[in-house]
Amino acid sequence: MRLLGSNLACFRGGREIFRGINFELGPGDALLVTGRNGVGKSSLLRVIAGLLRAAEGSLDLVGGTADLTIGEQAHYVGHLDAVKPSLTVLENLRFWARYLGSAVAGAEAALAAIGLDTLADLPASYLSAGQRRRLSLARLFAAQRPLWLLDEPTSSLDLSSQQQFEALMRQHLSAGGLVVAATHAPLALAGARELRLGTTG
Repeated sequence: MRLLGSNLACFRGGREIFRGINFELGPGDALLVTGRNGVGKSSLLRVIAGLLRAAEGSLDLVGGTADLTIGEQAHYVGHLDAVKPSLTVLENLRFWARYLGSAVAGAEAALAAIGLDTLADLPASYLSAGQRRRLSLARLFAAQRPLWLLDEPTSSLDLSSQQQFEALMRQHLSAGGLVVAATHAPLALAGARELRLGTTG
């Protein structure tokens, strides 16, 4: 499977966010999208996910399922945590499993993968910022999708949790998955390529 972006451009509110973006990812490839705030890192992820329309250019997921959009074959985890505080940790993840078309029975295993299984019955309103982030990331393991689109995935995570999640990302890549991550923080992913937005020349 390959993700191809060709000559992508994005405009929001009549303002050009970026133009002329090109990239190609094959099985096991990671692309780190970097640059200062406001240059379009999050917008690029949203374009790939199908949440924003590209003003120019094309996107293709070669080897994907023909009758599904790229977004339907991707996990998009934004920089805000989509957590329902009135539900328990496990109920939150079961909701996402149903929404993503996966069996809710896998929710417990997904919590264990991210180290939240001991908090399964705790109302999400009691979680710390780091725990909410881990719960948001647990969606990646509640349903299998080949492409991960991650916006500042390690924000609010302590060092141990960052290292744990980086190891899980490496497992996804070693199984042939693809990762596009917008990040200010370095990620320990050997061989990851960098796409720096907002540069000239």
